[in-house]
Amino acid sequence: MPKSAKTRAPASVDPAPDHLTAQAHVPIDQRIGTAIRRKRLALKLTLADVAAGAEMSAAMLSRIENGQASASLDALERICGALGQSIAMLFAEVENKKGAAQLIRAADQLEVVRSGTRHGHTYRLLSYNRGPQKSFEPFLIEMDKDSESYPRFAHPGTEFIYMLEGEMDYQFGTQRFTLTAGDALTFSGEVEHGPAELRCDRVKFISMIVYGD
Repeated sequence: MPKSAKTRAPASVDPAPDHLTAQAHVPIDQRIGTAIRRKRLALKLTLADVAAGAEMSAAMLSRIENGQASASLDALERICGALGQSIAMLFAEVENKKGAAQLIRAADQLEVVRSGTRHGHTYRLLSYNRGPQKSFEPFLIEMDKDSESYPRFAHPGTEFIYMLEGEMDYQFGTQRFTLTAGDALTFSGEVEHGPAELRCDRVKFISMIVYGD
């Protein structure tokens, strides 16, 4: 399955459903400060070290880390430079909300358009990553006998498939695997792959693509 996908939300579903997240109420300044402090401590740098590289006082940096002061984009760029990362990386960490939880109700799961959609495959996205770079994509996929054509896919990362219902043959390079309910298959996404034949009227399986750095 290709990495890029165009999202198509059902007409009756909000394309951005509410999430249960432990940090939803935390102000942006505090989240930015926490991300900066986490990175500084991981690098074993002192406030004075980073403040000197960012051309600001250690007291001001401490206020930013504690969410007590807002930093301009220019100040954030200088802080990120002192930490050896880009401002985009900082915002990605803030957006990813490490330690948060995301709940997507069955009624809120988006149906998305993928390369196999026009062949009768239905994809439902089970998790939303709002950051600039996806780390993984989990899908619930359904196919039936009307899917007369089975496209092949190739993409970066590793893919994991878990069969929920039905039976099908799955092609991976020159190998073919027969998968039934409860079977799990893991493989490199860079090798051409995809369903080869349905051995029943309908199949349902979970596909998770985990992308590298």
